[in-house]
Amino acid sequence: MNRAEILRYMRTNSKIQNEALLNMIEEQISLAEKSVQPKSIYRIFDCTVTDNSLIIGSIAFKSQRLAENLKGCSRVAVMAVTLGTESDRLLRSFSGESARLIAMQAVLTEMIEQECDKVQKIIEKENSAKTRQRYSPGYFDLDISEQKKIFSLLEITKRCGITLTDTCQMIPTKSVTAFTGIDYED
Repeated sequence: MNRAEILRYMRTNSKIQNEALLNMIEEQISLAEKSVQPKSIYRIFDCTVTDNSLIIGSIAFKSQRLAENLKGCSRVAVMAVTLGTESDRLLRSFSGESARLIAMQAVLTEMIEQECDKVQKIIEKENSAKTRQRYSPGYFDLDISEQKKIFSLLEITKRCGITLTDTCQMIPTKSVTAFTGIDYED
């Protein structure tokens, strides 16, 4: 795990020499690695990208920034990744200990990012392609309610155990859905 990123998520200087803080982070990393059970799903779709939307089949995702990110792509991977319910349990277990809670939150954030990176590497390897930067509902002009459309494309609840609240927040909270454009290598 990238300790500098964990410290950044904690809004702390990545060159900090505070031994007590660094030891606490190591303890939280160890606990998280023993406890969480990441799951993921992805599927590649043919797509059309317009000036302000991504279209997969009959489903349109309205976002100029997403369209800019995917410009030139004729295929897109839609993915969902979670650290599972144990990640929420870990966070709740530190609710009375602010420093440990912040450290665990940062560790789990780095862990979900690494899991998303792994999925992208799998997509690249299995498809002899490169992927573009991930883009998720809630980023800039892609409304969080677009989660519903992503859930309709993939068996996210069945395969990963992620559910959506009526405000489109995901449970477990350490879960990500994203688009990543596919650029095939020549």
